[in-house]
Amino acid sequence: MTRPLAFAAALGAAVLATGLSAQPDTPPPDLADLAAGTYRGDVISDSRGSSRSDVTITVSKTGPDTVEIVSSYDRLPTVSTKLERVMDTVQNAGTPTGPLQVFLLDTTKSPLRLDLTIDEASWSGEKAG
Repeated sequence: MTRPLAFAAALGAAVLATGLSAQPDTPPPDLADLAAGTYRGDVISDSRGSSRSDVTITVSKTGPDTVEIVSSYDRLPTVSTKLERVMDTVQNAGTPTGPLQVFLLDTTKSPLRLDLTIDEASWSGEKAG
């Protein structure tokens, strides 16, 4: 066997032994599934009003990597966004349009920490249960 052919055979055997080529590619987890849930926190700043405590945010999956965000506080309108992973966070994808400026889910925190800016009001809180 020639040297390059022997190397290729050995490399192929090593890859098969580690199971890399034997395993089908698994799709990444859906970000909407990760983000979905109830979050409790506070409006920490608002250009049109004062801060507000004990505001509940509900994030619901509406499609692949897409969520709807509903607030218990009327000042924060219901919005939808597509999500993307950015390092250890999940963020709204693309250029913000409409009332949602920021969706930032920190996946390194336990419980998960969510920061939102909607219609010039900033909310921050943690995932409940």
